[in-house]
Amino acid sequence: MAGILFIASLILVLVLLYRPFGDYMYRAVTATRHLRAEKVMYRAVGVNPDGEQSWGVYARSVLAFSAVSILLLYLFQRFQNHLWLSLGFDPVAPGQAWNTAVSFVTNTNWQSYSGESTMGHLVQMSGLAVQNFVSAAVGVAVAVALVRGFSRARTDQLGNFWVDLVRITVRILLPVAILGAVVLIAGGVVQNLSAGTDLTTLAGATQHVTGGPVASQEAIKELGTNGGGFYNANSAHPFENPTGWTNWFEIFLILLIPFCLPRVFGRMVGDKRQGLAIAGIMAILAIGSTIALNVIQIHHPGTVPTAVGAATEGVETRFGVAQSATFAAATTLTSTGAVNSFHDSYTALGGMVPMLNMMLGEVAPGGTGSGLYGMLILAVITVFVAGLMVGRTPEYLGKKIGAREIKFASLYLLTTPALVLVGTAIAMGSDTARASMANPGAHGLSEVLYAFTSASNNNGSAFAGISVNTDFYNTALGLCMLLGRFLPIIFVLGLAGSLAKQQPTPESAGTLKTYQPLFIGMVVAVTVVVVLLTYLPAVALGPLAEGIR
Repeated sequence: MAGILFIASLILVLVLLYRPFGDYMYRAVTATRHLRAEKVMYRAVGVNPDGEQSWGVYARSVLAFSAVSILLLYLFQRFQNHLWLSLGFDPVAPGQAWNTAVSFVTNTNWQSYSGESTMGHLVQMSGLAVQNFVSAAVGVAVAVALVRGFSRARTDQLGNFWVDLVRITVRILLPVAILGAVVLIAGGVVQNLSAGTDLTTLAGATQHVTGGPVASQEAIKELGTNGGGFYNANSAHPFENPTGWTNWFEIFLILLIPFCLPRVFGRMVGDKRQGLAIAGIMAILAIGSTIALNVIQIHHPGTVPTAVGAATEGVETRFGVAQSATFAAATTLTSTGAVNSFHDSYTALGGMVPMLNMMLGEVAPGGTGSGLYGMLILAVITVFVAGLMVGRTPEYLGKKIGAREIKFASLYLLTTPALVLVGTAIAMGSDTARASMANPGAHGLSEVLYAFTSASNNNGSAFAGISVNTDFYNTALGLCMLLGRFLPIIFVLGLAGSLAKQQPTPESAGTLKTYQPLFIGMVVAVTVVVVLLTYLPAVALGPLAEGIR
């Protein structure tokens, strides 16, 4: 009952905030006036804030900004021993510095290191934390550009990337992160810059830890923009997540922006019902996943789980199985990657659910921005399938889905599965990569499959049983994060540009009502079927084989 109330209260608060917070974000991304602080930033980078860009220029701006960010973050880590507040740490090794730079710029935040023993304060704050904001802002900006493609007609202009980036950061991410940090500090999350202090943990053991900007980084993390946090124990650490209600609040922050973005979509296209339909699809998938994971972990058959009442291995006792399972579902349904329990210790089928959440494409509700544009791609695929079924030219929001549009959507849909499956196959065929597996057999395959699924979908969580700080995994997972982030963005912007040039088609008696329950059910079915057809063979060899053994 406590677990049910925990989930129900989250749903209630998100429903209550859907309209007001969604409207606030809508005003932020569509405002015509620039704040004084924003004007200073535009002048600093030489941007005309009143000029707009075609999809090609918008895409090149995203890639250029991200490439410079990767280079600067890489150099930051390589030369951290020469920087202020380095705490005496050595430079980060080249392979790990590459992996970390790509990870944070792609909004994956995969960590193959322990934050408190590898990174100095300056690198954490001015390098990693900055990317926690701007990489998330990039995702929202691309989503907004796609929505402009649906809402505009006979134009090649999708807005200005630099304006979108600044506004989303200044008006949405920063205010929510600041308020979230204040709440977390009030809840007992540590906020300090002291280094080398002996602190007693809640378990009663004294250990040498390095303090840091824990509360503010935790707030950033739980906005769905940072998977690692300052401590490698993540949200299971009492400094980052001290109580049951902070655990609830962190899950709330994870889901807030992705679940409210459909409201922005509905208002921008001039039909709020369309936004509700997208939010409904996200909610059905998210609630189904959360219930499934809770049931599996609480009622899993077996001698030990039956004796103690649930599958408690790897679960923080402050939260229990239900809160941990709900956290795991939320963090893998989004691109957060934070954890408050060890997914590697879950039951075989319990570990499969977070994996499947990521294989959905993280669209329920998905990452900050990436969840919305991923769901809109699935909506486009669905109307195309529906059009084939009835012999009618597919349309979505008055825009025809022709050969060019479906090619962009199909390439988007195929990119991530190709990276996951090919990467896993190469790793399993390499003696060096297999040596990193802590477990043989089906569970070892699950560890590798989870790693490539997490990296390619820009999630950042992991099965802890695999050692990924090797040249192979730093390189391979870095490439998956890079391609899994920017190839889909290019395809999304290409689709947006193609849609924006069209003249909307008037609605007729034969037009598919894309805000009705029928369409919602169709999108859910297409999403699930696509995932099963793509990944079932790999999943059958990993968690399914382990579960029925």
